[in-house]
Amino acid sequence: MQTIQLGDLEITVELKDIKNIHLSVYPPNGKVHISAPERMNLDTIRVYAISKLKWIKKQQETFKKQQRETPREYLTRESHYFLGERYLLKVTQHDASPKIILKKKEIQMFLRPETSQEKRQEILDEWYRMELKRIIPPMIENWEKKIGIATNDFGIKKMRTKWGTCNHTAKRIWLNLELAKKPLECIEYIVVHELIHLIEPSHNEKFISLLQYHMPKWEFYRQELNRLPFSHLDWKY
Repeated sequence: MQTIQLGDLEITVELKDIKNIHLSVYPPNGKVHISAPERMNLDTIRVYAISKLKWIKKQQETFKKQQRETPREYLTRESHYFLGERYLLKVTQHDASPKIILKKKEIQMFLRPETSQEKRQEILDEWYRMELKRIIPPMIENWEKKIGIATNDFGIKKMRTKWGTCNHTAKRIWLNLELAKKPLECIEYIVVHELIHLIEPSHNEKFISLLQYHMPKWEFYRQELNRLPFSHLDWKY
């Protein structure tokens, strides 16, 4: 990994076995990353970055205005999100294994007495994980048929850099645990995005064309995903 400096803007550069250069500006802090073909030198990449400065600044300004979630303590009456909806947490102590029940506008969390804040987060995260494992397989199956591609597996994990990623060779996709908090259509957009990457690994014209064909409203879903509150975590890009 290398870096180039344009005034006060630092851009990380990764040379990869790819055909085309790709520029990304990541939320929430607007970190800039360029993936470029191994044959490309830094001077050429610098010129490319300069040509995209206006777009980079626009993206960074958007993220700067983005709403942030406050740090969570996992206490009763605290707000939490599930599938794009806001719920109030209700914590109940009981002397049994922890469990979570979704009821009306509440996420009811049943815990043993003296359960730590860290453990409460683990319990809620695991519930989010199980819900995504319930929701996502039918989405994948549906879109595999529409797109004409098959995955070997999918997984869910916490990611600080992306909503989703895929291993093109292994035909495996990974989805960010944070997606459990986002609307279903946004989750579906990421599923489609990653499935198409199994056909075309880079964000080139072919990729965009396939995405546009299969999901004409993809840009709306992407904007909606980025409009929603970010996690309070300081994502590391």
